[in-house]
Amino acid sequence: MTHNLEPEKWREFAASRRTTRDFLPTPVPDELIDILIEDAMTAPSWSNTRPYLVAIAKGDVRDRISKEFLARWNAADKALAGGIWGKIKLFFTRYGLPESDYKIERNYPKDLKPRSARVGAELYGHIGIKRDDRKARSAQWARNYEFFGAPVSLFIFTHSGLGVHSISDAGLFMQNLMLSAHAHGLGTCAQGASAIWAPPVRAEFDVPEQYKLLCGIALGYPSDHPVNSFKAERLDISKIKLEAK
Repeated sequence: MTHNLEPEKWREFAASRRTTRDFLPTPVPDELIDILIEDAMTAPSWSNTRPYLVAIAKGDVRDRISKEFLARWNAADKALAGGIWGKIKLFFTRYGLPESDYKIERNYPKDLKPRSARVGAELYGHIGIKRDDRKARSAQWARNYEFFGAPVSLFIFTHSGLGVHSISDAGLFMQNLMLSAHAHGLGTCAQGASAIWAPPVRAEFDVPEQYKLLCGIALGYPSDHPVNSFKAERLDISKIKLEAK
């Protein structure tokens, strides 16, 4: 099969996609969301099983999930800031503790932690938040649970029966979706933070028991906020290439 897309144009387009962390309230038409999902499903899949589901939260559904996420985050944040007694209260009330489908309470491995620390420091520095300003850092993190103002949040579920293969397929699906959104002038933000509390999402959708919440994707039209000009480091390929023994 032939195509007319020039390789350099493709490289330029793919490299221009960046994470959006501030959105306009402009609605995204349902028919456009369907196009994005159709494009996403052109990605390869394990034996063509397509072991993923996508929940589309907008309007009142989106707002209810956001409200519950924020309430849980605020409870957890207040408890953690309250010293030992705050943590004890959190332990007993349980409200704000993670309730994720996949285990997420892991520290970054020692060899990968510097990359995470660097992007965090550079992002917060880019928007003028100092390392010791706990209040500002907490407020910025809370924006995850407002989906950064995006009018749509997609929630990606994967089939537990195929394990890592479901997650691999979902990653391919998500990348296609985000590139399609970029081509249509939309912005996206893949959000692991949206998977910390699965119950508020499950309460709004009829999710089969065998599917687990992997992450969310905030979707909408980017604003001109300075945060959207942030460009995370792109590793040189030498950092990931393995040499033969």
